[in-house]
Amino acid sequence: MSITAKNITKSFGKKVVLDNVSLEAPAGSLVALLGPSGSGKTTLLRIIAGLEIPDSGSVLHSDDDVTNHAVRDRNVGFVFQHYALFRHMTVFENVAFGLRVRKWPEDRVRDRVNELLKLVRLEEQARRYPATLSGGQKQRIALIRALAPEPRLLLLDEPFGALDAKVRTELRHWLRRFHDDFHVTSVFVTHDQEEAFEVADKIVLMNQGRIEQTGTPEEVFEHPANAFVMDFLGNVNIFPVTMRDGRAMLGNVQMPLPHGAAKGSDNGPGSGSRVFIRPHELELHRTRTAESAMEAKITHINPAGSVVKVRLIAEEFGLMVNVDLIPEHYSRLGLRAGEMVFVSPKRVRMFAEDYVI
Repeated sequence: MSITAKNITKSFGKKVVLDNVSLEAPAGSLVALLGPSGSGKTTLLRIIAGLEIPDSGSVLHSDDDVTNHAVRDRNVGFVFQHYALFRHMTVFENVAFGLRVRKWPEDRVRDRVNELLKLVRLEEQARRYPATLSGGQKQRIALIRALAPEPRLLLLDEPFGALDAKVRTELRHWLRRFHDDFHVTSVFVTHDQEEAFEVADKIVLMNQGRIEQTGTPEEVFEHPANAFVMDFLGNVNIFPVTMRDGRAMLGNVQMPLPHGAAKGSDNGPGSGSRVFIRPHELELHRTRTAESAMEAKITHINPAGSVVKVRLIAEEFGLMVNVDLIPEHYSRLGLRAGEMVFVSPKRVRMFAEDYVI
C-alpha cells in the first residue's frame, strides 16, 4: 500500500507547524522524515496515522481517502520512541494485546506471537516483563507488537532515540533487514542523518514546517537543493565570499566556482553568497599549490576512527576549518598541532544566505 499526504497544513494556536506539505511513500518503501527538532516531522507522522487531524489537505492510502477515518480503521502500526510497552504484561501478552482487541482466535494469536518472537530471537523472553529487558530488546518487542496485526502501514517516531549509540547502530541494521523481508510500507521520523541514510530508501528533509528536498540518500547528499540541506547533512565548512569580476573571493583568496556557475561576470551568486565545503572535500599541503589555498594553523588532531580529523584556524579570516584526511595521507604529511599548512578545496558548492536552522 502506498501512502500520500496532499497539501497538509496544521497549526497549533498561532503557530503553523505544517505549511502546505505534500509527501508520497511508494508501496513497500521505507521513507525517512529527517530534520531538526520543531520541523514538523512528528506532526506529519501523527496526521498520517490519524492521531492528529489536519486543518486542510488530505491523506490517502493507495487511492482511498482516509483523512477523516478513525485510527482503528486505518490498519496502521505505530512504534514510539519510548516503547510504550505495558509494564504489567509479559512480553507475550504485550505482543498479543492488539490481536485480542481485534478478537483474533486464541490459537491464531498464539501462533502469530510465537512466530514474531522467534523472528526477533526473543522467544525465550516470552514470560518476562518489560522491566527485565534491555533497551534494544524492548524496542524489538515494540516493533513486533506493531506488526502483529499485519498492518498495511508501519509508522515509527524516532524509534531508536532512547538507545545508546552501539545498540542504535545494531537496530538500524536489523530494521533494514526486517523491512527487506516484510516490505511493509514504512515511514519513520528521525533527526539523525546517519540513521536516515543507513535505513531509508527515500529521504524527506523538513525544516520549519516545509519540505526542503526529497530524494534518495545519494541525491540529497550529493545534490543538495539549498543551503539548509547542505548544512544540515553532516559537517560543513562555510566561507563567506564576494563576487569580484566573476570570481568568488575570500579576501585575496580565490575560491573555485561550482560546476555550472557563471564565470567572467558577476551574474549568478550575489555578494551575500557563501561557499560550502565538506571536511573530506578539503586538502592539506605543506606549500601553497593553488590560488584557492589559504594558510591556516593546526589547532587539534583527532586520529581515532576511519578518518583523521584535523581542526585548523585561518587567522587572516577568523575562520575555523575542519578537514578529514585518510590515514595514509595524514601519515605522509606528518602533521602536528601548532604547524602552519595550506588548505585548498577539491569541490565546493555555493548558495545564498537564506535559511535558519
